[in-house]
Amino acid sequence: MPKVKAEKKSRIHNEISKQGIMFNKDFGQHILKNPMVITAMVEKAALRPTDTVLEIGPGTGNMTVKLLEQVKKVVACEIDTRLVAELQKRVQGTHLQSKLQIVVGDVLKSELPFFNACVANVPYQISSPLVFKLLLHRPFFRCAVLMFQREFAQRLVAKPGDKLYCRLSVNTQLLARVDMLMKVGKNNFRPPPKVESSVVRIEPKNPPPPISYTEWDGLTRIAFTRKNKTLGSAFKQSSVLATLDKNYKLHCSLHNKEVPANYCIKTKIEEILTNSQSLEKRARTMDLDDFMVLLHAFNAEGIHFS
Repeated sequence: MPKVKAEKKSRIHNEISKQGIMFNKDFGQHILKNPMVITAMVEKAALRPTDTVLEIGPGTGNMTVKLLEQVKKVVACEIDTRLVAELQKRVQGTHLQSKLQIVVGDVLKSELPFFNACVANVPYQISSPLVFKLLLHRPFFRCAVLMFQREFAQRLVAKPGDKLYCRLSVNTQLLARVDMLMKVGKNNFRPPPKVESSVVRIEPKNPPPPISYTEWDGLTRIAFTRKNKTLGSAFKQSSVLATLDKNYKLHCSLHNKEVPANYCIKTKIEEILTNSQSLEKRARTMDLDDFMVLLHAFNAEGIHFS
């Protein structure tokens, strides 16, 4: 390594060590240090004094303290015990101490408490499972203002036909309204991540659409396996046919129906796709309504995805 580069690296290393904590890359720890970004995120959440706020990955507590000043209670989920100690030390002996509850452990494996809003600089490697854990959580929360890796945020808001439109886009938009709020450069973090970030606001649809999410998820999983191919082609894969065949026979036995003598799963699926005018459609250009029509068409014929 060239001397200048090595010196710079060791300087950064020493600066971080001065804070008393070495950040753990395995946990995706990049502490948001810019107070203006923190203030903007808190403002966008439109918090009320009676709110309980969920924060995931509070780090050294820069955002936590800001939240505690505005709401009744903050539940902070943190996996790293060193940062938990840091956070406790920060509020100890202050009027904020009684408002903070810390949940130690992996948020994806923990039971989420009741909360009105969620504000977080999310550890990027848990972005996708966390979004769905939040959206499937009950009772409903009002909104979440979350920082993600920029490309992930762009996928959340992508529309049919966009380059980044994918299963994540359509599954999220089924359950929530998602808005892009702002871009955040990597120099706003310590240590700086390798990627740019963006903040999004997620508002769950309440009540949710009257369909089974596991069914929907099963359908979009097949459709987006080859998002540029037609649905006719996606549903011809032998593994897909085998699964749907098994599901159909199970459906028939649960409802005391005879499997028709001339039944062939491949023909049945082709008929459903043709009748719903979906045979030539491609997942990348289909919107929520297109998928809803298709799911109802399959379910009406006893074809299920879960």
